[in-house]
Amino acid sequence: MKGDRCYQQKCGMVRRPYAPGKKGKRRTRSVSEYGTQLREKQRLKHFYNLREQQFKNYVRSILTKKGKAEDLSLRLVKVLEGRLDSTVFRMGFAPSRIAARQLVSHNNFLVNGKPVDIPSYQVKKNDTIAVAPRKAKNKYFVALSPNLKKHKTPTWLALDTDKMEGKVIGELTLEEVMPAGDIGVVFEFYAR
Repeated sequence: MKGDRCYQQKCGMVRRPYAPGKKGKRRTRSVSEYGTQLREKQRLKHFYNLREQQFKNYVRSILTKKGKAEDLSLRLVKVLEGRLDSTVFRMGFAPSRIAARQLVSHNNFLVNGKPVDIPSYQVKKNDTIAVAPRKAKNKYFVALSPNLKKHKTPTWLALDTDKMEGKVIGELTLEEVMPAGDIGVVFEFYAR
C-alpha cells in the first residue's frame, strides 16, 4: 500500500540534500528566497493533495483573519486537517490522502448520519464520521476491518473499529501532525 510506505525509510516526503539521479550528488545550487518559498508551498500543497486555487484560498482566508493572537501555522493546519478527506485518512479508512478523497467523493461516509461526498467539508469537534451502512459490505471495507484494529489514531480522533466509525473529540496540535515543510514560509510566499 502506498500509505504504509511513509512509515518506512523510503518515504517520498523525506527530502535528500541533493538532486535526484546519478549526477545529483555533484554540486548543490544556491536557491533564491522565492525558490525556497515556492518549494515549501508546493511541498505542503502536494502533501494535502490540493489544487493551487484551493490551497491559495485557504491561506488567504487565514491571512485576512490575522487579527486573533492564535498562531497562523496552527490555524492553517487545523483547516487542512479538518477536511473530511484528511480526517478519513487519519482515522485509517484509507491508505493515502488520494484514496481518502476518492472514497469520500464516492459517497462512502456519513457525517452525523448524513451522507457527505465533498472532500473539502470541514469537520468540527463532536462530529461522527461513519462508513455508510450500504457500503460497509463492500470488499474494500470488509478487508479493511482487521487492519483498523492495528491502526493508531491521533489524540484528537476516536475510532470504533466494530461500528466502523470515528469521532472528532478534541483539538489537534502542530507537533502531532508534523506537516511537510515550513508553514511560515508559505505565508511569506502569499503575503507578497
